Amino acid sequence: MNRLLLKSVAALVAGVLVVGSACAKEKPKKHKKNEDLSANPLANANSKQPDKELFDKAMVALKKGRFDVARLDLQTLLNTYPNSEYQMRAKLAVGDTWFKEGGTAALAQAEAEYKDFETFFPNAPEAAEAQMKVADIYFQQMEKPDRDYTNVMRAEQEYRMMINQYPDSGLVPRARQRLREVQEVMAEREAEIGFFYQSRENWSATLARLKTVAETYPLYSKSDQVWLAIGDSYAGEAHAVSMAQNLPGAVRERLRSVYMDRAAEAYDEVITRYPMAPHVEDARDRLIQMNRPVPEPTEAAVKENEAEVNSMKPVRITQKAFGLIKHGPEIGQAAHVGEPTMDPPKRITAPEITKENVAIFDAALHSNGGAQPTATKPTAANEPPRSDQPSAAPLQFENVEGTGNGVGVSIVSAPSGSATTTTGTQGTTQPAANSNVVKPVGPSNTVEPKAEAPAAAPEQVNEVKPQATPVSAETKKQKAPKADLSDESSSKKKKKKGLHKLNPF
Repeated sequence: MNRLLLKSVAALVAGVLVVGSACAKEKPKKHKKNEDLSANPLANANSKQPDKELFDKAMVALKKGRFDVARLDLQTLLNTYPNSEYQMRAKLAVGDTWFKEGGTAALAQAEAEYKDFETFFPNAPEAAEAQMKVADIYFQQMEKPDRDYTNVMRAEQEYRMMINQYPDSGLVPRARQRLREVQEVMAEREAEIGFFYQSRENWSATLARLKTVAETYPLYSKSDQVWLAIGDSYAGEAHAVSMAQNLPGAVRERLRSVYMDRAAEAYDEVITRYPMAPHVEDARDRLIQMNRPVPEPTEAAVKENEAEVNSMKPVRITQKAFGLIKHGPEIGQAAHVGEPTMDPPKRITAPEITKENVAIFDAALHSNGGAQPTATKPTAANEPPRSDQPSAAPLQFENVEGTGNGVGVSIVSAPSGSATTTTGTQGTTQPAANSNVVKPVGPSNTVEPKAEAPAAAPEQVNEVKPQATPVSAETKKQKAPKADLSDESSSKKKKKKGLHKLNPF
């Protein structure tokens, strides 16, 4: 019994030792998360200096969200220790307190702090960080494409400035990606406006917006759809010109040819620049309908566009649903490869498109080199009429006084310019000298038969016999006596009277 007890106690002790050893094992170290730009690079320095202690205390308060306490400690450090090695980091951390606090007023104060840091320390490595945070301020305040785009424009300017001023900074790749996302929002806004004008068939405004997108933001996720709409707009202008009735046929044909050529160029751009886009087949179908050759894209263009399409994240249904509630725009479809546009956007306006159309019209109207049209001459007497020349003046006849019942006329103007007189009394025709008119075949002395006198009209016979006595008005007003219809059969059933009502037959 004692042995059994000892064995159980030994087993219990062994189990406790095993559990204790397992618990004594060190836990695996967690991987550190990506620290933000406001991380303290001097936090691990073992120093008991007062400026170091103030800076560490401010960083702890900033991490816990006590922004007022952090700003107070940092301002104390800046004012008390002007030669401290923590001066730059403290000045930048003051802007971080406003940036993390959030709100319109706080972000405006953070921007001012970051701009001051760039002014006082332009050559410091942290200057690129300050400029990056200024751009992030506007990035966080961006609205959807169909709303105010002031913050979007400012974000684009600040990111472009950061890349140009600090090209050697390690934050440049992140700034490039943010710039692609911002330009995606700008292109989406311009494209939506262009598609709206296209639905209203306002071709000048449509081309102004869509050409701005196509030429300024080539990495836009819907660039193929933009170029397709540009081609459709030119085709719409060609149709409108062909339906114009106040233009000559040759001018209409030249204008239509110019606009259709431009439409074909836009469709070619879809196939050659964006061969992996979803609207390529639509461009091919339009070129085939126009009887135009379909180009083939190069291998380099295929690889480039394929990389762009694969880098774009598809928008899910849940993202679309949350997009209705989300404050900012949807930037998931922005490309993650390719160089963003570093030049300021060159906006094309509708008046410029209108001036271009006017120049096209002038070129079509004066396509013959500006030569003046020659005066057309009427055809001669024996020449057939021509479609491009006016016909000869019509013959004019005048009555000639004469005796008898003959009819006489005189030709005032003939096609040859000479006059021929016909006398009604004699009934002869005498052509003038040097006349080019074809002479009649037959004897020259012909006598026209006298016109027969018209037959006398028959006398009018009135078959209505006059009344012997006039009918007075009182007689007309008397009513005619009613006819006795008692003996005639009638379909109406007479009403029974008296005892006859009881007889059903």
